[in-house]
Amino acid sequence: MGYIISGIKDSKEVKVGDTITHVARPCDKAIEGFQEVKPMVFAGVYPIDPTDYENLRASLEKLQLNDASLTFTPESSVALGFGFRCGFLGLLHMEIVQERLDREFNMDVITTVPNVSYMCYDKQGGEKEVHNPSGLPDQTLIDHIEEPYIKASIITTTDFIGPIMTLCLDKRGELIDQQFVSGNRVEIHFYLPLGEIVIDFYDKLKSISKGYASFDYYIDSFRPSKLVKLDILLNGEPVDALSTLTHQDNAVTFGRRMCEKLKELIPRQQFDIAIQAAIGAKIIARETIKQVRKDVTAKCYGGDVSRKRKLLEKQKRGKKRMKQIGNVEVPQKAFLAVLKLD
Repeated sequence: MGYIISGIKDSKEVKVGDTITHVARPCDKAIEGFQEVKPMVFAGVYPIDPTDYENLRASLEKLQLNDASLTFTPESSVALGFGFRCGFLGLLHMEIVQERLDREFNMDVITTVPNVSYMCYDKQGGEKEVHNPSGLPDQTLIDHIEEPYIKASIITTTDFIGPIMTLCLDKRGELIDQQFVSGNRVEIHFYLPLGEIVIDFYDKLKSISKGYASFDYYIDSFRPSKLVKLDILLNGEPVDALSTLTHQDNAVTFGRRMCEKLKELIPRQQFDIAIQAAIGAKIIARETIKQVRKDVTAKCYGGDVSRKRKLLEKQKRGKKRMKQIGNVEVPQKAFLAVLKLD
């Protein structure tokens, strides 16, 4: 056991866990026991300035040299341009990588909504691993979708059993058992969908238990679930960076809260902005950001009413023309709005 220092610059040539032998005395097989770390949370990382794309790639490659658990592949977004789809071990790992990009490489990035990988099965029996909602095939071709489940272990005091049970059941959890460890401490085991805990589960657990709860989990299996792709549309144009996979029973409530949150965060423009949540072609929620309007009739004191009407009609034609060529400015914090819906 130990470490080596070499001049290897490409991290894809040698990875953590590889067996290194002597040229004159090679071994027959690699040393067993090492398992390659598999990312569990995926998020898009995009440079704020599109010209920093290559600098971001170089920064991620340097990070990967001393962080073998970080993975990334190029991807593009209509709203954010070119970036990378990064795989992390969890939300804490994602925050650490984002902080290191800022401190060590001076990279200003936008991180999209984190999600997990799903297994999608089409009607022809094909299987596809999906890391991004935009990578899903057409809804008519999907037979079913499986999501990863974890086996969670929560140790807390008896005072907080009720709130913790409620939290886990709200996250579509299944109670396995509970065991009293010693004194007033109890260990609770749950089956939970991984997609339900990657965002705010740990923060809520610490809040309701006043910090007196420990949480540990490992991946159990993939299970079929009624998942739907929820799209967010701005003036009829889908923003794939805000698309999420959510359970069918929670889709309407989640879409309505998402629209309300975006209405607060997106600044007003010179034209109306329609914010819609859609499942396929069906609109399930809508909010409208009213335009910034100038009072063009302020200088009209008296006179014929047709004069005011003419000014308002002229303003209306200008607003309509502006809407046809206008782009909606989406602030950086809107892409993480889903993390703080509560």
